[in-house]
Amino acid sequence: MLTVAVTGATGAQGGATARALWAAGHHVRALTRRPDSPAADALRALGAEIRHADFDDRGSLDAALTGADALFAVTTPLGTDTATEVRQGRTLVDAAAAARLEHVVLTSAAHADRGTGIPHYESKYQIERHLRTSDVPWTVIAPAAFMDNHTTGWTLAGLREGVFGWPMPADRPFALIPAADIGAFAALAFGRRKEFVGRRIDIASDTRTPAEIAATLTTATGHPITHHEVALDHVRTHSEDLAAMFAYFTTTGLTVDTPALRRAHPEVGWTTFADWAADQNWPVLMGN
Repeated sequence: MLTVAVTGATGAQGGATARALWAAGHHVRALTRRPDSPAADALRALGAEIRHADFDDRGSLDAALTGADALFAVTTPLGTDTATEVRQGRTLVDAAAAARLEHVVLTSAAHADRGTGIPHYESKYQIERHLRTSDVPWTVIAPAAFMDNHTTGWTLAGLREGVFGWPMPADRPFALIPAADIGAFAALAFGRRKEFVGRRIDIASDTRTPAEIAATLTTATGHPITHHEVALDHVRTHSEDLAAMFAYFTTTGLTVDTPALRRAHPEVGWTTFADWAADQNWPVLMGN
């Protein structure tokens, strides 16, 4: 049994990883800036050890990682910016190296190592490069687009109106993965350290086009859903970063060899988009 420190444990990827680690019999140490929050209380009730940690406070990271065997590291520019994400990610890596952890699994983004020009991909790749030069055994898992984003924000708002608004042509495929599969793969990497140390792996569970997604959501929700291609110029008025991402998805494409992953690691389960969609509570999400 490992003691694995998990950053982002109150979020999607960290939470999924925490659950997968518990299922595999490991001890979870959840790192959070707010140990007294309801989300932290929920993790505590499930058996997690809760430690205060702030990416802008190196001392808190050193204390939180003391005695841990491994670290699941997730970084994000949400709520800050990409420069802050890079600085915080480097600080986290340095703290992991100082703690002499046996293994760091960093979650990045599929294709982030390919010079995409997408700001939040480039920031993640800077952290990847820093991790590679650190004195700590590492694995980088790089998830594709999140299935879970289809139940939040402007995407969900559109679905309630019968529209899957997506800034890509109807017939352009892109790779997808749910948070649960990210967590399952991370737990696999921790459990089979020798196999995964020193590897960077793009991961995805399925590949679908926007038209196929709209059709699947029509079946899952019980409501007609039509794909509408949102103009990149419209996306750009809200976020240059997201506009760059969707431009990359449309031109270069977000591809991952999902059949190879299924053959090599069948124990992950690899959820199809149809199975993921069927498992969502659409009456509540759609406000029915």
